[in-house]
Amino acid sequence: MTDGPRRTAPQACERPLREAYDTALLDLDGVVYAGPEAVPHAVESLTAAHDAGMRLAYVTNNASRTPDAVAEHLTELGVPAAAEDVVTSAQAAARLVAERVPAGAEVLVVGGQGLVEAVRERGLRPVSELGEGTAAVVQGYSPDLGWRQLAEASYAVHRGLPWVASNTDLTVPTARGKAPGNGTLVNAVRAATGAEPVVAGKPLPPMHRETVIRTGAKRPLVVGDRLDTDIEGAFNGGVDSLLVLTGVTGPAELLAARPQHRPTYVAADLRGLAEPQPEVTADGDGFACRGWRASVADAGRGGAGVLRLDARGEDPLDGLRALCAAAWGAADAAGGVGGSGTEDAAPDARKALADLGL
Repeated sequence: MTDGPRRTAPQACERPLREAYDTALLDLDGVVYAGPEAVPHAVESLTAAHDAGMRLAYVTNNASRTPDAVAEHLTELGVPAAAEDVVTSAQAAARLVAERVPAGAEVLVVGGQGLVEAVRERGLRPVSELGEGTAAVVQGYSPDLGWRQLAEASYAVHRGLPWVASNTDLTVPTARGKAPGNGTLVNAVRAATGAEPVVAGKPLPPMHRETVIRTGAKRPLVVGDRLDTDIEGAFNGGVDSLLVLTGVTGPAELLAARPQHRPTYVAADLRGLAEPQPEVTADGDGFACRGWRASVADAGRGGAGVLRLDARGEDPLDGLRALCAAAWGAADAAGGVGGSGTEDAAPDARKALADLGL
């Protein structure tokens, strides 16, 4: 598995993405649904992609629900899905545990039913309390998790047992907004023990490995709404990615993205699967995309400068693509050779985004 390329602009694709790639590895929260409701345009876009021959695989860091439950929820929304199309961080975490303990071992599960069933799938015995024969502890998100379960995890880690976390996402999107995610719960055990877990979920390689094993994807496209999980996970796996702006990441965060957080493609929502992706080209001291032109003013005066729009087209998203090229290039230059592309080095984008209406 190799890292992806150092990206300096969103890339072009002459064919609709659903034709150029054989499998969409779709994040769920913020991409397909938000809480109980489908994200706008998700159902019709995924149905059309499926009908066009693209395999849909649903890849989630949320370890609380079983693949059957996730598939049932998707089907109720009208999205084509079966249990075998769902890959969870619980499954990746259970595989990591199975590689560290004897067959049939007792494993303390601190999480939801999805994690319990994933542990059973690997031939291990899930338990809810630490016992003399417990061989490992695995932790995943559950909205019902409380102090007692976190205390059991802490006791197990203090004993020196292997500790695997399904993911370390600090937040989880809900219909009411952001809520504490598994990373927040992991931090409680980390604070109590001083230990560090082995992490299975995105953006780390175990999740990508689990997904490829289960889907058999040859030309996968990762589709997500988070830079630090979905897009970085694609980068770590050396595969292309599509960022949709329906969840956690907004335009300002995208413009300030570090190199490993820069997506191959950008779309407003899942309708982007049905579209070719336009080319972003260098244009003098700026970058152009379908009538829009972006550049950086005042670069080199003690900072990375200010982003500006010098010409306008029809679709504001094309303007955002041009702004990405200008911002990423300026950030890399401000970071020096092999620059970090950190948020501190990103040009000021507030006025440009206001001009775009984003």
